[in-house]
Amino acid sequence: MREAVIDAGSKTPREVNRAIKSLAADHDRIVVKNPNAMHYIGAGLTGDVELIIDGSAGYFAATMIHGPRVRINGNAGWFPADNMTEGEVVVDGSAGDGVGQGIYGGTVVVKKSAGSRTGEIMKNGTIIIGGNSGFMTGLFMMGGRIIVLGDLAEDAGESIIRGTIYVRGEIKSLGKNARVEDITPEDEKELRETLTGYGFNLDDEDYQAFRKIVPRSKRPFYGEESEEG
Repeated sequence: MREAVIDAGSKTPREVNRAIKSLAADHDRIVVKNPNAMHYIGAGLTGDVELIIDGSAGYFAATMIHGPRVRINGNAGWFPADNMTEGEVVVDGSAGDGVGQGIYGGTVVVKKSAGSRTGEIMKNGTIIIGGNSGFMTGLFMMGGRIIVLGDLAEDAGESIIRGTIYVRGEIKSLGKNARVEDITPEDEKELRETLTGYGFNLDDEDYQAFRKIVPRSKRPFYGEESEEG
């Protein structure tokens, strides 16, 4: 295991990212010390490398990555893993708005709660929220799956087009084109495998509490509900 350490304390985001990309060519793991909630850490990183952010990260952590495994040992600001195409981002704490916005693949895990618009316009991949997720979770979702172990705020699944939102807790309200279904035995098996793999230890009652939000129509209607049809 070839590991390198970067002290971000006196560096700019551009300097930190240049160092990360340079070291990624011949190291298996890169540890960023003293991130101090710096924005854009790991932006555009590619390849089979592990990036450890040893503290909290700011906005757009690991944005537009392809392949790396990123661990944030703290909280993350808005839009972690934004537009990721492949890889894994795990946030040990909470995160702000737009977790996994627009992702094309890979997995994003927030161990605690997240802000609004989780998984907005995501195309594929998996997002796991260990706590609650804010309003308009799954806004214009185009594919993939979101798994929320806590509650969902207002307008969950607003204008969802494709994909599935699994929720264990309460749903404050549904957005347009969203409806709730019971999960299937196949869904439950998939949830068990996925959540166990990321250290979420739930019992049988927890899994039985899950429901899923899916698109009501393959051709959403965006006018007033009373005008539809």
